[in-house]
Amino acid sequence: MRIGFGYDSHVFDPAKPLVLGGVSIPGCDGLKAHSDGDVLLHAVIDAIFGAAAMGDIGSHFPDTDPKWRGADSANLLEACVDEVSEAGFRIGNLDVTVICEKPRLRPQADAIRSRVASLLRVDVSRVSVKGKTNEKMDDVGAGRGIVVHAVVLLEEA
Repeated sequence: MRIGFGYDSHVFDPAKPLVLGGVSIPGCDGLKAHSDGDVLLHAVIDAIFGAAAMGDIGSHFPDTDPKWRGADSANLLEACVDEVSEAGFRIGNLDVTVICEKPRLRPQADAIRSRVASLLRVDVSRVSVKGKTNEKMDDVGAGRGIVVHAVVLLEEA
C-alpha cells in the first residue's frame, strides 16, 4: 500500500464557470488556471501521482504546454488513473477536504463524490469529500479562492 497527499489552490476568476470534482457549480465564479481550474481534481491527481512516486500534475500536464489550455480536468484524472493502473496500482480510497468561504459544498458533495468515484473507477463508498471554511482567516477566508487537500491510498493490483 502507498499513501499520497495532494494540495492545490486557485484564486477566483469571474470570467470562468466553477467546476469542482467534475461538477459544475452554478452561481459562483470559476477559478483562474491554465486548464478548467478544477482545484479538487488537481489535488487528487497530485495525491495519486505522489503515492505512485510518479511526479506531480505539472510533470504530466505542464501549464507551459498550450495543448492543456482549458483542458477538462476530468480527462486529466482519467489519464492519471490509467498511468498508475499500468504501473500496477489501483485506488484504495480517497479523502478530500475543500477549504473555502464560498460556495458551500454540502449541497453538491454527493454529486462530487459520485463523479470522482466514477472517474477513479471505484465505488462511491471509497470517496470522501468534505467542505470547510477558513473562518475568515487569510486570503481563502476573505473569499479570494479555494484550497484543496487530498489523501489517497493506492494498493498494488
